Amino acid sequence: MVLLLGADEAGRGPVIGPLVMCGVVVEDKDLAKLADIGVKDSKLLTERKREALFEPIKNIVKKYKLIIIEPQEIDDAVNSTSLNLNFLEAIKTALILNELKPDKAIVDCPSNNISAYKEYLQNLLTVKMDLTLEHNAEKHLQVAAASILAKVTRDRIIEEMKKKYGDMGSGYPSDPKTKAFLLKNAKKYPELFRKSWATYKNLAQQNLKDY
Repeated sequence: MVLLLGADEAGRGPVIGPLVMCGVVVEDKDLAKLADIGVKDSKLLTERKREALFEPIKNIVKKYKLIIIEPQEIDDAVNSTSLNLNFLEAIKTALILNELKPDKAIVDCPSNNISAYKEYLQNLLTVKMDLTLEHNAEKHLQVAAASILAKVTRDRIIEEMKKKYGDMGSGYPSDPKTKAFLLKNAKKYPELFRKSWATYKNLAQQNLKDY
């Protein structure tokens, strides 16, 4: 039996809400079960299909871990002189890997420099494993499963936020609904936003006095 881990994130780009990271561990003999239920990169699935796969994936995998990174922690990393968003992801990924203790791990790499990122991540590990980092790693079933759990978790958080604060659109900087929500609520609900994002700085800070 070989324990295979896949790690991925959801919500790296939005100006609103958390970044969600996930790792799943599946026994090598159970990979086919993920394929059988239709697991693939979350971006290739409809919201309805992702929701339908959420519980079946949790039932197939041996264990999983989700980490929710709130906007303030993201801002602290981006504004830090010793940290950035990639390094913050590496730190959280290491927490996942150290807790789940797989034999082999495949991580979707956020950095253009895979070798440097891998070295940084490996230095944070306290357990030995065969570690692979790739771009677009969701082609591996275990990473695709992690991408679905992360995406559904974030989407559910955003839906709860919409119920509480109103329609904020997709949360992505290019969305007109998101821009309008940001302009209206930047001062009222500052905890919702990633203030280190250029969108927030450009749209909100120059208009905060008007709201």
